[in-house]
Amino acid sequence: MSILFSKPRLPTQRLDSSSSRMQKVFLIIAALITIAGYLTAAEQRPNFIILFCDNLGYGDVGCFGSKKHRTPAIYRMAQEGMRFTSFYSTSGVCTPSRASLMTGCYPRRVNLQSDPTGGPVMIAVSQRGIHANEITVAEILKQQGYATTIIGKWHLGDQPPFLPTRHGFDSWFGIPYSDDMGSRPPVGKQPARPPLPLMRNETVVETEPNRNLLTRRYTEEAIKFMRDNRERPFFLYLPHAMPGSTRAPFASDPFRGKSANGPWGDSVEELDWSTGQILDALKALKLDERTLVIWTSDNGAPRRNPPQGSNLPLKGWGYTTAEAGHRVPCVMRWPGKIPAGKTCNELTTLMDLLPTFAHLAGTTAPKDRTIDGHDIWPLMTGKPDARTPYDAFYYYYLEQLQAVRSGPWKLYLPLTEKWQNFRRDAKPAPAELYDLDADISETDNRAKGHPDVVQRLMKFAEEARADLGDYDRPGKDQRPAGFVEHPTPRLLQKN
Repeated sequence: MSILFSKPRLPTQRLDSSSSRMQKVFLIIAALITIAGYLTAAEQRPNFIILFCDNLGYGDVGCFGSKKHRTPAIYRMAQEGMRFTSFYSTSGVCTPSRASLMTGCYPRRVNLQSDPTGGPVMIAVSQRGIHANEITVAEILKQQGYATTIIGKWHLGDQPPFLPTRHGFDSWFGIPYSDDMGSRPPVGKQPARPPLPLMRNETVVETEPNRNLLTRRYTEEAIKFMRDNRERPFFLYLPHAMPGSTRAPFASDPFRGKSANGPWGDSVEELDWSTGQILDALKALKLDERTLVIWTSDNGAPRRNPPQGSNLPLKGWGYTTAEAGHRVPCVMRWPGKIPAGKTCNELTTLMDLLPTFAHLAGTTAPKDRTIDGHDIWPLMTGKPDARTPYDAFYYYYLEQLQAVRSGPWKLYLPLTEKWQNFRRDAKPAPAELYDLDADISETDNRAKGHPDVVQRLMKFAEEARADLGDYDRPGKDQRPAGFVEHPTPRLLQKN
Protein backbone atom coordinates (compact mmCIF):
# COMPACT_ATOMS: atom_id res chain seq x y z
CA MET A 1 0.00 0.00 0.00
CA SER A 2 1.37 3.43 -0.89
CA ILE A 3 0.48 6.28 1.47
CA LEU A 4 0.77 9.88 0.25
CA PHE A 5 1.04 12.86 2.58
CA SER A 6 0.49 16.41 1.42
CA LYS A 7 3.29 18.84 2.26
CA PRO A 8 2.21 21.18 5.07
CA ARG A 9 2.00 24.89 4.39
CA LEU A 10 4.44 26.67 6.73
CA PRO A 11 3.70 30.09 8.27
CA THR A 12 5.40 33.07 6.63
CA GLN A 13 7.13 34.34 9.77
CA ARG A 14 10.48 32.92 10.75
CA LEU A 15 10.40 30.18 13.33
CA ASP A 16 13.00 29.83 15.99
CA SER A 17 14.89 26.55 16.22
CA SER A 18 12.82 25.33 19.17
CA SER A 19 9.54 25.94 17.35
CA SER A 20 10.94 24.33 14.24
CA ARG A 21 11.93 21.23 16.14
CA MET A 22 8.52 21.08 17.81
CA GLN A 23 6.79 21.34 14.46
CA LYS A 24 8.91 18.54 13.00
CA VAL A 25 8.08 16.36 16.00
CA PHE A 26 4.40 17.16 15.55
CA LEU A 27 4.53 16.24 11.86
CA ILE A 28 6.31 12.97 12.60
CA ILE A 29 3.74 12.07 15.25
CA ALA A 30 0.89 12.95 12.89
CA ALA A 31 2.43 10.79 10.16
CA LEU A 32 2.85 7.87 12.52
CA ILE A 33 -0.75 8.17 13.67
CA THR A 34 -1.90 8.19 10.04
CA ILE A 35 0.21 5.13 9.19
CA ALA A 36 -1.08 3.36 12.29
CA GLY A 37 -4.61 4.09 11.13
CA TYR A 38 -3.92 2.47 7.78
CA LEU A 39 -2.30 -0.53 9.42
CA THR A 40 -5.18 -0.91 11.86
CA ALA A 41 -7.65 -0.84 8.98
CA ALA A 42 -5.61 -3.47 7.13
CA GLU A 43 -5.49 -5.69 10.19
CA GLN A 44 -9.25 -5.44 10.60
CA ARG A 45 -9.92 -6.65 7.07
CA PRO A 46 -10.46 -10.38 7.31
CA ASN A 47 -8.95 -13.11 5.22
CA PHE A 48 -11.54 -15.07 3.24
CA ILE A 49 -11.45 -18.80 2.58
CA ILE A 50 -14.11 -20.65 0.58
CA LEU A 51 -13.92 -24.46 0.79
CA PHE A 52 -16.13 -25.61 -2.08
CA CYS A 53 -17.03 -29.25 -2.62
CA ASP A 54 -18.25 -30.70 -5.93
CA ASN A 55 -21.62 -32.53 -5.91
CA LEU A 56 -21.55 -33.12 -2.15
CA GLY A 57 -25.07 -33.61 -0.82
CA TYR A 58 -27.00 -31.92 1.97
CA GLY A 59 -26.92 -35.06 4.11
CA ASP A 60 -23.33 -36.12 3.38
CA VAL A 61 -21.70 -34.70 6.54
CA GLY A 62 -22.33 -35.36 10.20
CA CYS A 63 -23.41 -31.86 11.21
CA PHE A 64 -26.21 -32.12 8.62
CA GLY A 65 -27.29 -35.60 9.62
CA SER A 66 -24.97 -38.13 7.95
CA LYS A 67 -24.60 -41.42 9.82
CA LYS A 68 -22.31 -42.96 7.20
CA HIS A 69 -19.45 -40.49 6.89
CA ARG A 70 -16.93 -39.55 9.54
CA THR A 71 -16.55 -35.77 9.27
CA PRO A 72 -15.23 -34.52 12.62
CA ALA A 73 -13.46 -31.44 11.24
CA ILE A 74 -16.59 -30.07 9.59
CA TYR A 75 -18.55 -30.93 12.74
CA ARG A 76 -16.00 -28.99 14.82
CA MET A 77 -16.25 -26.10 12.38
CA ALA A 78 -20.03 -26.06 12.88
CA GLN A 79 -19.62 -26.09 16.67
CA GLU A 80 -17.22 -23.16 16.43
CA GLY A 81 -19.35 -21.34 13.84
CA MET A 82 -22.80 -21.28 12.31
CA ARG A 83 -24.76 -23.75 10.17
CA PHE A 84 -26.87 -22.30 7.36
CA THR A 85 -29.73 -24.71 6.71
CA SER A 86 -31.45 -22.80 3.86
CA PHE A 87 -28.37 -21.99 1.81
CA TYR A 88 -28.84 -22.26 -1.96
CA SER A 89 -26.42 -22.68 -4.84
CA THR A 90 -28.67 -21.19 -7.61
CA SER A 91 -28.27 -24.30 -9.79
CA GLY A 92 -28.30 -28.07 -9.69
CA VAL A 93 -25.05 -28.26 -11.71
CA CYS A 94 -21.50 -26.92 -11.61
CA THR A 95 -20.92 -24.05 -14.03
CA PRO A 96 -24.02 -22.00 -13.20
CA SER A 97 -23.50 -22.20 -9.44
CA ARG A 98 -19.84 -21.15 -9.78
CA ALA A 99 -20.93 -18.24 -11.95
CA SER A 100 -23.18 -17.10 -9.10
CA LEU A 101 -20.38 -17.36 -6.55
CA MET A 102 -18.00 -15.30 -8.71
CA THR A 103 -20.43 -12.60 -9.90
CA GLY A 104 -23.10 -12.38 -7.20
CA CYS A 105 -25.76 -12.99 -9.86
CA TYR A 106 -28.20 -15.60 -11.07
CA PRO A 107 -26.59 -17.69 -13.83
CA ARG A 108 -29.16 -16.43 -16.36
CA ARG A 109 -28.19 -12.85 -15.50
CA VAL A 110 -24.69 -13.49 -16.87
CA ASN A 111 -25.73 -16.12 -19.46
CA LEU A 112 -23.75 -18.95 -17.92
CA GLN A 113 -26.69 -21.30 -17.36
CA SER A 114 -25.53 -23.78 -20.02
CA ASP A 115 -22.97 -24.57 -22.71
CA PRO A 116 -23.53 -23.41 -26.32
CA THR A 117 -23.87 -27.06 -27.34
CA GLY A 118 -26.97 -27.32 -25.13
CA GLY A 119 -25.28 -29.16 -22.30
CA PRO A 120 -25.73 -28.06 -18.69
CA VAL A 121 -22.08 -27.05 -18.03
CA MET A 122 -19.03 -25.76 -19.87
CA ILE A 123 -17.28 -28.61 -21.65
CA ALA A 124 -13.67 -28.86 -22.77
CA VAL A 125 -12.85 -26.42 -25.58
CA SER A 126 -16.14 -24.57 -25.16
CA GLN A 127 -16.80 -21.33 -26.98
CA ARG A 128 -18.47 -19.81 -23.90
CA GLY A 129 -17.09 -18.55 -20.61
CA ILE A 130 -17.28 -15.71 -18.12
CA HIS A 131 -17.36 -12.30 -19.83
CA ALA A 132 -14.39 -9.95 -19.49
CA ASN A 133 -16.70 -7.18 -18.25
CA GLU A 134 -18.00 -9.15 -15.29
CA ILE A 135 -16.54 -8.06 -11.96
CA THR A 136 -15.73 -11.07 -9.82
CA VAL A 137 -15.39 -11.26 -6.06
CA ALA A 138 -11.66 -11.84 -6.64
CA GLU A 139 -11.36 -8.59 -8.60
CA ILE A 140 -13.13 -6.64 -5.87
CA LEU A 141 -10.81 -8.03 -3.20
CA LYS A 142 -7.70 -7.59 -5.34
CA GLN A 143 -8.55 -3.89 -5.69
CA GLN A 144 -8.63 -3.74 -1.89
CA GLY A 145 -5.07 -5.05 -1.64
CA TYR A 146 -5.84 -8.73 -1.16
CA ALA A 147 -3.67 -11.58 -2.38
CA THR A 148 -6.01 -13.85 -4.36
CA THR A 149 -5.73 -17.44 -5.47
CA ILE A 150 -7.87 -20.28 -6.75
CA ILE A 151 -6.71 -23.82 -6.07
CA GLY A 152 -8.94 -26.36 -7.76
CA LYS A 153 -11.74 -26.58 -10.31
CA TRP A 154 -12.66 -23.39 -12.22
CA HIS A 155 -15.37 -24.45 -14.71
CA LEU A 156 -16.18 -21.00 -16.11
CA GLY A 157 -14.46 -21.50 -19.45
CA ASP A 158 -11.12 -22.99 -20.51
CA GLN A 159 -10.12 -20.45 -23.20
CA PRO A 160 -7.47 -17.86 -22.23
CA PRO A 161 -9.91 -14.90 -21.88
CA PHE A 162 -12.00 -16.94 -19.44
CA LEU A 163 -9.25 -18.24 -17.15
CA PRO A 164 -9.20 -17.16 -13.48
CA THR A 165 -5.94 -15.25 -13.87
CA ARG A 166 -7.85 -12.91 -16.21
CA HIS A 167 -10.59 -12.41 -13.62
CA GLY A 168 -8.92 -11.20 -10.45
CA PHE A 169 -6.87 -14.16 -9.27
CA ASP A 170 -3.14 -13.68 -8.83
CA SER A 171 -2.57 -17.40 -9.24
CA TRP A 172 -4.27 -20.68 -10.04
CA PHE A 173 -3.42 -24.34 -9.61
CA GLY A 174 -6.08 -26.75 -10.75
CA ILE A 175 -8.26 -28.06 -13.56
CA PRO A 176 -10.46 -25.94 -15.86
CA TYR A 177 -13.54 -28.19 -15.73
CA SER A 178 -14.84 -31.39 -14.13
CA ASP A 179 -12.43 -34.21 -13.40
CA ASP A 180 -14.47 -36.63 -15.55
CA MET A 181 -13.92 -34.54 -18.69
CA GLY A 182 -10.61 -36.10 -19.62
CA SER A 183 -9.37 -37.69 -22.83
CA ARG A 184 -12.05 -39.43 -24.90
CA PRO A 185 -12.50 -40.44 -28.55
CA PRO A 186 -15.41 -39.03 -30.58
CA VAL A 187 -18.87 -40.15 -29.41
CA GLY A 188 -21.67 -39.69 -31.95
CA LYS A 189 -21.72 -36.01 -32.92
CA GLN A 190 -19.48 -35.06 -30.03
CA PRO A 191 -15.83 -34.49 -30.94
CA ALA A 192 -12.88 -36.10 -29.24
CA ARG A 193 -11.84 -34.55 -25.92
CA PRO A 194 -8.26 -33.58 -25.06
CA PRO A 195 -6.49 -34.95 -21.99
CA LEU A 196 -7.56 -33.44 -18.66
CA PRO A 197 -5.16 -30.53 -18.06
CA LEU A 198 -3.74 -29.61 -14.67
CA MET A 199 -2.76 -25.96 -14.90
CA ARG A 200 -0.59 -23.52 -13.03
CA ASN A 201 -1.77 -20.05 -13.92
CA GLU A 202 -2.20 -20.27 -17.71
CA THR A 203 0.20 -23.12 -18.40
CA VAL A 204 -0.60 -26.83 -18.51
CA VAL A 205 1.86 -28.56 -16.18
CA GLU A 206 0.40 -32.09 -16.33
CA THR A 207 -2.18 -34.01 -18.30
CA GLU A 208 -4.47 -36.67 -16.86
CA PRO A 209 -3.18 -36.06 -13.31
CA ASN A 210 -3.68 -38.76 -10.72
CA ARG A 211 -7.14 -37.85 -9.43
CA ASN A 212 -6.58 -39.86 -6.25
CA LEU A 213 -4.10 -37.17 -5.23
CA LEU A 214 -6.00 -34.00 -6.14
CA THR A 215 -7.54 -33.34 -2.72
CA ARG A 216 -4.18 -33.81 -1.00
CA ARG A 217 -2.27 -31.70 -3.53
CA TYR A 218 -4.82 -28.91 -3.41
CA THR A 219 -4.66 -28.87 0.39
CA GLU A 220 -0.87 -28.61 0.38
CA GLU A 221 -1.00 -25.76 -2.15
CA ALA A 222 -3.61 -23.95 -0.06
CA ILE A 223 -1.56 -24.11 3.13
CA LYS A 224 1.51 -22.86 1.29
CA PHE A 225 -0.47 -19.89 -0.03
CA MET A 226 -1.72 -19.08 3.48
CA ARG A 227 1.80 -19.27 4.88
CA ASP A 228 3.27 -17.12 2.10
CA ASN A 229 0.60 -14.43 2.49
CA ARG A 230 0.07 -14.40 6.24
CA GLU A 231 1.30 -10.79 6.53
CA ARG A 232 -1.41 -9.40 4.22
CA PRO A 233 -5.13 -9.99 3.72
CA PHE A 234 -5.83 -12.87 1.35
CA PHE A 235 -8.65 -14.61 -0.49
CA LEU A 236 -8.28 -18.37 -0.89
CA TYR A 237 -10.86 -20.06 -3.11
CA LEU A 238 -10.50 -23.84 -2.86
CA PRO A 239 -13.02 -25.55 -5.18
CA HIS A 240 -12.31 -29.25 -4.75
CA ALA A 241 -12.76 -31.79 -7.54
CA MET A 242 -14.41 -34.28 -5.20
CA PRO A 243 -16.72 -36.12 -4.71
CA GLY A 244 -17.11 -35.04 -8.31
CA SER A 245 -19.07 -36.36 -11.25
CA THR A 246 -17.51 -39.78 -11.68
CA ARG A 247 -19.30 -42.97 -10.65
CA ALA A 248 -16.36 -43.87 -8.42
CA PRO A 249 -14.88 -40.77 -6.72
CA PHE A 250 -11.21 -40.62 -5.88
CA ALA A 251 -9.21 -40.49 -2.64
CA SER A 252 -5.59 -40.94 -1.62
CA ASP A 253 -4.21 -44.10 0.00
CA PRO A 254 -4.91 -43.17 3.66
CA PHE A 255 -8.63 -42.82 2.82
CA ARG A 256 -9.27 -45.18 -0.09
CA GLY A 257 -11.34 -48.14 1.05
CA LYS A 258 -11.57 -46.87 4.63
CA SER A 259 -15.11 -45.47 4.79
CA ALA A 260 -18.43 -47.27 5.26
CA ASN A 261 -19.77 -45.89 1.98
CA GLY A 262 -17.37 -46.97 -0.75
CA PRO A 263 -15.46 -44.48 -2.93
CA TRP A 264 -18.00 -41.72 -2.27
CA GLY A 265 -17.50 -41.97 1.47
CA ASP A 266 -13.72 -42.23 1.08
CA SER A 267 -13.75 -39.00 -0.88
CA VAL A 268 -15.99 -37.17 1.61
CA GLU A 269 -13.83 -38.22 4.54
CA GLU A 270 -10.70 -36.95 2.81
CA LEU A 271 -12.46 -33.63 2.17
CA ASP A 272 -13.12 -33.49 5.90
CA TRP A 273 -9.42 -34.14 6.54
CA SER A 274 -8.59 -31.29 4.17
CA THR A 275 -10.92 -28.96 6.07
CA GLY A 276 -9.20 -29.89 9.32
CA GLN A 277 -5.79 -29.20 7.81
CA ILE A 278 -6.89 -25.71 6.72
CA LEU A 279 -8.35 -24.89 10.14
CA ASP A 280 -5.26 -26.19 11.93
CA ALA A 281 -2.99 -24.14 9.67
CA LEU A 282 -4.94 -20.98 10.49
CA LYS A 283 -4.30 -21.54 14.19
CA ALA A 284 -0.63 -22.36 13.66
CA LEU A 285 -0.17 -19.19 11.59
CA LYS A 286 -2.09 -17.13 14.19
CA LEU A 287 -4.66 -16.15 11.58
CA ASP A 288 -7.64 -17.88 13.16
CA GLU A 289 -9.36 -14.78 14.54
CA ARG A 290 -8.73 -12.80 11.36
CA THR A 291 -10.21 -15.30 8.91
CA LEU A 292 -13.73 -16.02 7.71
CA VAL A 293 -14.00 -19.61 6.47
CA ILE A 294 -17.02 -20.79 4.48
CA TRP A 295 -17.52 -24.47 3.72
CA THR A 296 -20.22 -25.52 1.25
CA SER A 297 -21.01 -27.38 -2.00
CA ASP A 298 -21.85 -26.33 -5.56
CA ASN A 299 -25.04 -28.45 -5.78
CA GLY A 300 -26.64 -31.57 -4.36
CA ALA A 301 -25.46 -35.15 -4.78
CA PRO A 302 -26.51 -36.65 -8.14
CA ARG A 303 -28.63 -39.76 -8.47
CA ARG A 304 -26.71 -43.02 -8.62
CA ASN A 305 -27.82 -46.64 -8.66
CA PRO A 306 -27.12 -47.79 -6.03
CA PRO A 307 -27.21 -44.41 -4.19
CA GLN A 308 -23.88 -42.96 -3.08
CA GLY A 309 -24.29 -39.40 -1.89
CA SER A 310 -27.10 -38.36 0.43
CA ASN A 311 -29.36 -35.31 0.26
CA LEU A 312 -31.60 -36.35 3.15
CA PRO A 313 -33.95 -35.08 4.42
CA LEU A 314 -34.40 -33.16 1.16
CA LYS A 315 -36.43 -34.43 -1.77
CA GLY A 316 -34.72 -35.48 -4.98
CA TRP A 317 -31.19 -35.31 -6.34
CA GLY A 318 -28.62 -32.97 -7.76
CA TYR A 319 -28.99 -31.78 -11.36
CA THR A 320 -32.67 -30.89 -10.68
CA THR A 321 -34.74 -28.05 -9.21
CA ALA A 322 -35.85 -30.22 -6.28
CA GLU A 323 -34.59 -28.95 -2.92
CA ALA A 324 -31.85 -31.58 -3.09
CA GLY A 325 -30.51 -30.02 -6.27
CA HIS A 326 -30.23 -26.41 -5.12
CA ARG A 327 -30.08 -26.45 -1.32
CA VAL A 328 -26.61 -27.30 -0.04
CA PRO A 329 -24.95 -27.68 3.37
CA CYS A 330 -23.10 -24.59 4.52
CA VAL A 331 -20.99 -23.75 7.57
CA MET A 332 -19.43 -20.35 8.29
CA ARG A 333 -16.79 -19.76 10.93
CA TRP A 334 -14.98 -16.66 12.18
CA PRO A 335 -13.99 -16.83 15.86
CA GLY A 336 -15.11 -13.77 17.79
CA LYS A 337 -17.32 -12.51 14.97
CA ILE A 338 -19.70 -15.36 14.06
CA PRO A 339 -21.35 -16.83 17.19
CA ALA A 340 -20.37 -20.41 17.92
CA GLY A 341 -22.75 -23.34 17.77
CA LYS A 342 -25.61 -21.43 16.17
CA THR A 343 -27.92 -22.18 13.24
CA CYS A 344 -29.37 -19.78 10.68
CA ASN A 345 -32.54 -20.98 8.96
CA GLU A 346 -33.03 -17.88 6.81
CA LEU A 347 -32.76 -18.17 3.02
CA THR A 348 -29.25 -17.28 1.83
CA THR A 349 -27.33 -18.07 -1.35
CA LEU A 350 -23.95 -18.27 -3.05
CA MET A 351 -24.79 -14.92 -4.65
CA ASP A 352 -24.51 -13.29 -1.22
CA LEU A 353 -20.79 -13.97 -0.83
CA LEU A 354 -19.67 -11.22 -3.21
CA PRO A 355 -21.56 -8.33 -1.57
CA THR A 356 -20.81 -9.63 1.92
CA PHE A 357 -17.08 -9.98 1.25
CA ALA A 358 -17.02 -6.56 -0.37
CA HIS A 359 -18.58 -5.01 2.73
CA LEU A 360 -16.16 -6.75 5.09
CA ALA A 361 -13.19 -5.68 2.94
CA GLY A 362 -14.23 -2.04 3.22
CA THR A 363 -15.93 -1.50 -0.12
CA THR A 364 -19.21 -2.29 -1.87
CA ALA A 365 -20.54 -4.51 -4.62
CA PRO A 366 -20.51 -2.92 -8.11
CA LYS A 367 -23.10 -0.16 -8.48
CA ASP A 368 -23.12 0.00 -12.30
CA ARG A 369 -24.96 -3.30 -12.81
CA THR A 370 -27.54 -5.55 -11.21
CA ILE A 371 -26.18 -7.74 -8.44
CA ASP A 372 -28.73 -10.30 -7.24
CA GLY A 373 -26.97 -11.23 -4.01
CA HIS A 374 -27.16 -9.36 -0.70
CA ASP A 375 -24.91 -8.48 2.20
CA ILE A 376 -25.85 -11.11 4.79
CA TRP A 377 -23.44 -9.99 7.51
CA PRO A 378 -26.35 -9.31 9.95
CA LEU A 379 -27.44 -12.95 9.57
CA MET A 380 -23.88 -14.21 9.96
CA THR A 381 -23.45 -12.35 13.24
CA GLY A 382 -26.72 -13.71 14.61
CA LYS A 383 -28.43 -10.33 14.83
CA PRO A 384 -31.82 -11.15 16.44
CA ASP A 385 -33.99 -9.18 14.01
CA ALA A 386 -32.09 -10.17 10.84
CA ARG A 387 -34.22 -11.78 8.15
CA THR A 388 -33.61 -13.11 4.66
CA PRO A 389 -33.12 -10.26 2.17
CA TYR A 390 -34.99 -12.20 -0.54
CA ASP A 391 -38.62 -11.54 -1.44
CA ALA A 392 -38.31 -14.43 -3.88
CA PHE A 393 -35.70 -16.96 -4.97
CA TYR A 394 -35.73 -18.56 -8.44
CA TYR A 395 -34.89 -22.13 -9.42
CA TYR A 396 -33.70 -22.45 -13.02
CA TYR A 397 -33.00 -25.66 -14.91
CA LEU A 398 -30.73 -24.70 -17.79
CA GLU A 399 -32.67 -21.82 -19.41
CA GLN A 400 -36.03 -22.81 -17.94
CA LEU A 401 -37.58 -21.28 -14.82
CA GLN A 402 -39.15 -24.19 -12.93
CA ALA A 403 -39.79 -23.06 -9.37
CA VAL A 404 -40.02 -20.05 -7.05
CA ARG A 405 -39.60 -19.76 -3.30
CA SER A 406 -40.92 -16.89 -1.17
CA GLY A 407 -40.77 -17.16 2.60
CA PRO A 408 -41.56 -20.77 3.53
CA TRP A 409 -43.47 -21.45 0.31
CA LYS A 410 -41.99 -23.14 -2.75
CA LEU A 411 -44.03 -23.35 -5.94
CA TYR A 412 -43.17 -25.72 -8.76
CA LEU A 413 -44.59 -23.85 -11.72
CA PRO A 414 -47.27 -25.42 -13.93
CA LEU A 415 -45.48 -26.13 -17.21
CA THR A 416 -46.65 -27.66 -20.48
CA GLU A 417 -43.11 -28.96 -21.03
CA LYS A 418 -40.95 -29.33 -17.95
CA TRP A 419 -37.38 -30.09 -18.91
CA GLN A 420 -35.59 -32.94 -17.18
CA ASN A 421 -32.62 -35.21 -17.88
CA PHE A 422 -30.88 -32.18 -19.42
CA ARG A 423 -33.74 -31.27 -21.78
CA ARG A 424 -34.74 -34.83 -22.67
CA ASP A 425 -38.09 -36.40 -21.70
CA ALA A 426 -39.88 -33.06 -21.31
CA LYS A 427 -43.43 -33.54 -20.09
CA PRO A 428 -46.32 -31.52 -18.64
CA ALA A 429 -46.13 -30.71 -14.95
CA PRO A 430 -48.89 -29.37 -12.67
CA ALA A 431 -48.42 -26.74 -9.99
CA GLU A 432 -47.02 -28.05 -6.71
CA LEU A 433 -46.82 -25.97 -3.54
CA TYR A 434 -44.87 -26.89 -0.41
CA ASP A 435 -44.38 -25.25 2.96
CA LEU A 436 -40.65 -25.86 3.40
CA ASP A 437 -40.63 -24.79 7.03
CA ALA A 438 -43.13 -27.49 7.94
CA ASP A 439 -42.32 -29.96 5.15
CA ILE A 440 -38.64 -29.84 4.19
CA SER A 441 -38.98 -33.14 2.31
CA GLU A 442 -41.71 -31.76 0.00
CA THR A 443 -44.24 -34.51 0.62
CA ASP A 444 -47.50 -32.54 1.13
CA ASN A 445 -48.62 -30.68 -2.01
CA ARG A 446 -50.79 -27.79 -0.79
CA ALA A 447 -51.46 -26.06 -4.12
CA LYS A 448 -55.22 -26.72 -4.10
CA GLY A 449 -55.68 -25.45 -0.57
CA HIS A 450 -53.73 -22.20 -1.07
CA PRO A 451 -54.64 -20.67 -4.44
CA ASP A 452 -53.76 -17.21 -3.11
CA VAL A 453 -50.18 -18.30 -2.39
CA VAL A 454 -49.95 -19.93 -5.81
CA GLN A 455 -51.03 -16.71 -7.50
CA ARG A 456 -48.62 -14.61 -5.44
CA LEU A 457 -45.68 -16.82 -6.39
CA MET A 458 -46.82 -16.90 -10.03
CA LYS A 459 -46.46 -13.10 -10.03
CA PHE A 460 -42.89 -13.46 -8.78
CA ALA A 461 -42.26 -15.96 -11.59
CA GLU A 462 -43.50 -13.48 -14.18
CA GLU A 463 -41.17 -10.82 -12.74
CA ALA A 464 -38.28 -13.25 -13.13
CA ARG A 465 -39.24 -14.06 -16.71
CA ALA A 466 -39.30 -10.36 -17.58
CA ASP A 467 -36.01 -9.61 -15.82
CA LEU A 468 -33.92 -12.79 -16.22
CA GLY A 469 -35.80 -14.48 -19.06
CA ASP A 470 -37.09 -17.98 -19.60
CA TYR A 471 -36.39 -20.65 -22.19
CA ASP A 472 -38.58 -18.96 -24.82
CA ARG A 473 -37.82 -15.30 -24.07
CA PRO A 474 -34.81 -13.14 -23.21
CA GLY A 475 -34.70 -11.11 -20.02
CA LYS A 476 -34.51 -7.32 -20.13
CA ASP A 477 -31.50 -7.24 -17.77
CA GLN A 478 -29.37 -10.14 -18.97
CA ARG A 479 -25.71 -9.63 -19.74
CA PRO A 480 -23.73 -11.56 -22.36
CA ALA A 481 -21.36 -14.39 -21.61
CA GLY A 482 -17.88 -14.34 -23.06
CA PHE A 483 -17.51 -15.99 -26.46
CA VAL A 484 -14.56 -17.27 -28.50
CA GLU A 485 -15.15 -18.04 -32.17
CA HIS A 486 -12.40 -20.63 -32.57
CA PRO A 487 -11.57 -22.29 -29.22
CA THR A 488 -8.45 -24.41 -28.83
CA PRO A 489 -7.62 -27.15 -26.30
CA ARG A 490 -5.35 -26.55 -23.32
CA LEU A 491 -2.42 -28.86 -24.01
CA LEU A 492 0.92 -29.67 -22.43
CA GLN A 493 3.59 -27.74 -24.30
CA LYS A 494 6.47 -29.81 -25.66
CA ASN A 495 9.98 -28.60 -24.92
